[in-house]
Amino acid sequence: MFERFDTRDVAVNGTVIRCRVGGSGPALLLLHGHPQSHVMWHRVAPTLAEKFSIVCADLRGYGDSARPGASLHHAAYSKRTMAQDMADLMTSLGHQQFRLAAHDRGARVAHRLLLDHPGRVQRAMLLDIAPTLAMYEQTTEAFAKAYWHWFFLIQPAPLPERLIDSDPAAYIRDVMGRRHAGLAAFAPDALQEYLRCIAIPGTATAICEDYRASAGIDLEHDRADRANRHQVTTSLRVLWGAEGAVGRCFPVLDLWREAATDVSGKALDCGHYIAEEQPAKLLEEMGKFFAI
Repeated sequence: MFERFDTRDVAVNGTVIRCRVGGSGPALLLLHGHPQSHVMWHRVAPTLAEKFSIVCADLRGYGDSARPGASLHHAAYSKRTMAQDMADLMTSLGHQQFRLAAHDRGARVAHRLLLDHPGRVQRAMLLDIAPTLAMYEQTTEAFAKAYWHWFFLIQPAPLPERLIDSDPAAYIRDVMGRRHAGLAAFAPDALQEYLRCIAIPGTATAICEDYRASAGIDLEHDRADRANRHQVTTSLRVLWGAEGAVGRCFPVLDLWREAATDVSGKALDCGHYIAEEQPAKLLEEMGKFFAI
């Protein structure tokens, strides 16, 4: 799926990040969501590599990146720490400034990166999320039912870890297969990669710590930003799936306009997994937005 890309393991910020690097031109960092890996970009990365120097990275705890264990206040998986991983990764690869596109959990890391390292990112595209603090504060019955995993994964250890580890493949199929497009949205090779990575020891702990951080220390950081009127100032493009829970449950664009100063966006005709459900449309959007 990434035949013209090099695979690298890069030591940064006390951990090791796996990434695929390919193409030439301005740097573009691609970040994935849960419970996936950088492989989710396989339908768009080769085309993007014709115009950009692409870096597809696995977040810590996912894919083939390292899996730090649990820590006090789940700080090892705070979005601040994970954003630092990516800032350091791009520095290590020689990119002081770069464009950024991110989906789901990766988009939450991207949001924090934009706040903590504003001079690094030239333009950013976030896929199918609203700001974390707004989503927790405005949770409805409909959202809680659709995003049940948000509230399952934050339960104290070891309950969710034990249940995921009892059948990791079932977790992948249930979480991903119950959304709008079902498992048919995923190429067989990509799905096999997601199944392989979820079974790597330590993955369940990493996933839970990621979500526990988002429900705790990340909200503290977000509330501090709000109190200090600290907003994203980078030009931001937000896309979401018209058939996804985020778009159905939240006024996505309005919420981002409260968190950022320069925002545009719209819904696409798909569910949550935009890069795999609507790759051609996403490429069109990315081509226009990142070409500037």
